[in-house]
Amino acid sequence: MTGFRDRIGIDFGARLPIEDAVAWSAASGVSVIDVRLGDTGNVFASFDAERIAGVRRSTEAAGIQLGLHTLSAVNAAETAPFLSEAVDEYLRRYIDLAGPLGAGWIVMHGGFHFTGDYERRMAKGVERLQWLGDYAKSRGIRLLLENMNPEPADAEVRYLASDVEECRYYFDRLDPATIGWTFTANHAHMLPVGIDGFFEAFGPARMEEVRLADNRGGKEEHLKPGDGTVDFEATFALIEGAGYRGHYMLAYGTIEEMREGRDELAERAVRAGIAKA
Repeated sequence: MTGFRDRIGIDFGARLPIEDAVAWSAASGVSVIDVRLGDTGNVFASFDAERIAGVRRSTEAAGIQLGLHTLSAVNAAETAPFLSEAVDEYLRRYIDLAGPLGAGWIVMHGGFHFTGDYERRMAKGVERLQWLGDYAKSRGIRLLLENMNPEPADAEVRYLASDVEECRYYFDRLDPATIGWTFTANHAHMLPVGIDGFFEAFGPARMEEVRLADNRGGKEEHLKPGDGTVDFEATFALIEGAGYRGHYMLAYGTIEEMREGRDELAERAVRAGIAKA
């Protein structure tokens, strides 16, 4: 990836089967993508040797860097019998598929809690990510922990690793050799410290992906750039100024809206003198 635009990728989620996401990206000049497995079109059982080999051939031929993004609704802090084992299997399956598919990273989450079981859930989330990190490392796979969005103060269910203190709890206990950081800037925008304060708390050393969407600062919305209050030029200046040269990942709206947003954000960064075309 040579130009700034080349470093901006698209998160397809479960919008398309992985083959279609790769084909669309190759035709559109997008060289870095995230895809979610386990959903319609990408169910785990469908990935036999033939399908896996086909995906890998396509990504390598197109020069596409592939990442996987787990479903945040699967609770990485689950403690209940049977459900806990199911979460382990779901996340392990991602790791088992990542290497053969040629994926370079897997985005993970800290889980969620129900207000009354906060400490127990957070401890379980760290414990699960610790062994998953070791398991992934043994297979040459990199895990990235995403900072999540805060929920309203009176919400019963809340994501973990959603503010500086919670992320520090996780990162202090997780080996940076096995687990890096996916910085979701729009989630930080919803916090009092903002994007600047959140980034300054951790710096670029552990950061390996920056996720972008817009919002108005009050709730999780995943708006296209310009429909909220995120200052993208300031965000790029902050992150690029710290020496970050990894990829960005758009996650909002439709695929076409992300394609348009990719061009727009790259042009804005170049016009502002933050990056080169």
